[in-house]
Amino acid sequence: MSTAQGARARARNEITAAIKDAARRQLAAEGAAKLSLRAVARELGMVSSALYRYFPSRDDLLTALIIDAYDSLGEAAETVHAAVPAAEFTRRWTAVCEAVRGWALAHPHEYALIYGSPVPGYSAPMTTVPAASRVGLLLIAVVRDAHQGPGLTPLPLPADLRPEAERLTAALAPDLPPEAATALVAAWAELYGLVGFELFGQFNRMVEDRATFFRHAVGRLGESVGLGRP
Repeated sequence: MSTAQGARARARNEITAAIKDAARRQLAAEGAAKLSLRAVARELGMVSSALYRYFPSRDDLLTALIIDAYDSLGEAAETVHAAVPAAEFTRRWTAVCEAVRGWALAHPHEYALIYGSPVPGYSAPMTTVPAASRVGLLLIAVVRDAHQGPGLTPLPLPADLRPEAERLTAALAPDLPPEAATALVAAWAELYGLVGFELFGQFNRMVEDRATFFRHAVGRLGESVGLGRP
């Protein structure tokens, strides 16, 4: 790459980052449903036609912000997880869950973008899936390692759920017992439910020591997938 091309690439990256930063400020002030390319351009002192060269539509900008949020969350969870000894499966599980909570509390508007109310008229494309999968893949890895090591003791499945459990297992983690894979899906949903209840105010005037409550709750989720008691 020539010096001129490198300078153009750096300038484009800087402007793209500035557009995203302005959009995140608009998210915090107005919410995702009111994100406007014209308003972002106005804040940056750009004409709308110039901004469209970076993001052709509002949906393109939303998608970029969503991928960035998922990647930031995934990186936070992966960093914490990597610091826990591999054989300490319950600690690994709890570390990932607490990293999700910590990131959400530090980035409430970005968390709301990816796990809050859907944005009217917007459908996330498949390009968001790899970033969105990072935390889930970590949790699957913890359970898989425990299964291949000391073993799992997941809760038994009712007979009427087994066909769905086997379908879920084949799609999600075919090397896990259906009992564990099904419990993983439920635990994944409950994890984000716990975080959302705290972040969006449903625990107000009810749960006071939220960190301790959360740690206990995710420990029970770990037990449900077959990990040992914390």
